[in-house]
Amino acid sequence: MISLYGGARTRASIVQWYLEELGLPYEYISLDLQAGEHRQPAFLEINPVGKVPAIVEGDLKLWESGAILLYLADQYDETVETPAQRAELAQWVLFANATFGPGVFVEASREREMPRLLTMLNQHLETRSFILGDRFSIADVAVGSFLAYMPIMLKIGFDDYAAISSYLKRLMERPAFQKTIGARVSG
Repeated sequence: MISLYGGARTRASIVQWYLEELGLPYEYISLDLQAGEHRQPAFLEINPVGKVPAIVEGDLKLWESGAILLYLADQYDETVETPAQRAELAQWVLFANATFGPGVFVEASREREMPRLLTMLNQHLETRSFILGDRFSIADVAVGSFLAYMPIMLKIGFDDYAAISSYLKRLMERPAFQKTIGARVSG
């Protein structure tokens, strides 16, 4: 069984969303970040940086949401069959975490980066239902989670980006999304 360590308002919800999509059994261990549980020796053995999310599965201790998503896709998503597919998934997970997230959520770069990134993403989604075409994948979890939090955290909508708006609606209708991130953004 996978143990997922998280806390209130953390990126653990992204990993939880994908675990739900895969239908995998897991134990969610909520750390009290205010009390510093993530800085205690027991958790630092799992993640020496002292941040969540992190997972433990058998002897594997893995942290960083993108690495966890890629591991879960490689280990459990039967539709990921080739190195090229894995590379494309990695490209979008890394884009979400290293380019899109900082470009939108870091105030110093938002004005310059966000219009360019949203325009590119909107154009990309005009011809497909999901990031990689007709099939939902971790690319959608990685990118879609940032999109879902933008209206809540930054009060940024997608009125000028019809394809993104439709895409986000499709993601938000997914039962696994509603059970995890949806419960947080609507609550």
